[in-house]
Amino acid sequence: MDNRVFDSLLLDPQTTLRDAMARLDASAQGIVLVVDPTRRLLRTVTDGDLRRAALAGVDASAALATLPAKAPLTAGLHAAMRDVVELMDARRIDHVPVVDADGRVVDLVTRRELTQRVWLSSPHLGDDEAALVQEAFRSNWIAPLGPHVDAFERELAAAVGVAHAAATSSGTAALHLGLRLLGVGPGDIVLCSSLTFVASANPILQLGATPVFVDSEPQGWNMSPQALQRALRELEAQGRRAKAAVVVNLYGLSAEMDALGALLDAAGVPMLEDAAESLGASYRGRPSGSFGRLAVFSFNGNKIITTSGGGMLVGADAQLIAHARKLSTQAREPARHYEHVEDGYNYRMSNVLAGIGRGQLRVLEQRVAARRAVFERYRAEFASRALRWMAEPAGHHATRWLSAFVLELPQPQRARDLLLDFLERHNVEARPVWKPMHLQPLYANCRYHAHDDDVSGALFAGGVCLPSGSNLDAAQLDRVCALLHRGLDLVEAQA
Repeated sequence: MDNRVFDSLLLDPQTTLRDAMARLDASAQGIVLVVDPTRRLLRTVTDGDLRRAALAGVDASAALATLPAKAPLTAGLHAAMRDVVELMDARRIDHVPVVDADGRVVDLVTRRELTQRVWLSSPHLGDDEAALVQEAFRSNWIAPLGPHVDAFERELAAAVGVAHAAATSSGTAALHLGLRLLGVGPGDIVLCSSLTFVASANPILQLGATPVFVDSEPQGWNMSPQALQRALRELEAQGRRAKAAVVVNLYGLSAEMDALGALLDAAGVPMLEDAAESLGASYRGRPSGSFGRLAVFSFNGNKIITTSGGGMLVGADAQLIAHARKLSTQAREPARHYEHVEDGYNYRMSNVLAGIGRGQLRVLEQRVAARRAVFERYRAEFASRALRWMAEPAGHHATRWLSAFVLELPQPQRARDLLLDFLERHNVEARPVWKPMHLQPLYANCRYHAHDDDVSGALFAGGVCLPSGSNLDAAQLDRVCALLHRGLDLVEAQA
């Protein structure tokens, strides 16, 4: 339902029953909303109400105000979808108006739309995955390791322009292994992007090290070279050096690798590139994941390509990747019996999941193109709205894993939450931009270096990620756009 349809449902109490029935027929929504001149909701009228009035002999030229009084059942601005569904089920109704604190109607939720979930980023399978999984079953290679794992490692390494790769059970496992291989341990300092998912930082803590968080730059939202330089200078003044730096490529966009790499190289700090969200992106013609001493990818269910759960550690150093494979299989020594001289993990990918990954990798370019097309539709559709989209600076080719913007409105966090509540009530999954690590209670005592102002904090306050999947169809995208226009109108009216 777009704004024009919604507005057409708002009727004056003096509207005749005949005209109300005509409006019901034209809108096909099954309800009209009777409002006063301030849009305060007086009552709802359904086609059933009008049929009962006709059976009771009420003249079709009578005004809606003559119908028996009936208090409307409503939801508030912050009502969740489950609250609306519970009200619908309890009262056996199919429509719930949403009103603000003054009782003015601002929205309408229908049962029909609640059966059609639009996901933020759902898995998108191609034509080859099933055949490759069946091959794993036919060969009885269903446990960790196997020919699909070996092939997936080779094919992924080739796709991102690195020499070696080790498939793991998750992107977090790959990151944990990478930090350990770079020598991170108790008492060490590790620099880390603040605007990221918590999995980028948790392995630092789990290895006994201390994270120092670095702010974003305002254009591409990735690690700020200016803030990184400030962090490195402070450590140098203290006579300390970071053991590693976790540089995150956010939402499918590579970080500013030239500037960041030069600073880290000069300080002797190896980069672990967190490319979990950026498979298929590039920076100055070079693939994301090929810049760090080591890099990690994720194949979680919501990523560009998925193995349902899995990850990959990649790098140019054959010995490091070989050591990763050993650590990921409980660090077993090459002996007849089970021999161990160091502790390890159960971090290897199964042959079945690697088969899925191989099929997914074959359609990577199409998946990236589809997500970029989704972003371009959003950008064109909302060019006149008070939104600032995550940029694609010169030299970058982003995947637009998630299409993300910042609301440029007063009280951005309140506006963001109102918009997210609106979309969720209509069964559309959208999310805030990542809450930065320096604002997380878990890391409240960690050092944080801002760009100038707190860029990542401001991005979180007003930032929204929209449905971005490569399998969004035209009808779903139209629906999201129509709802987003209505949601933005609501937010601006409440500002």
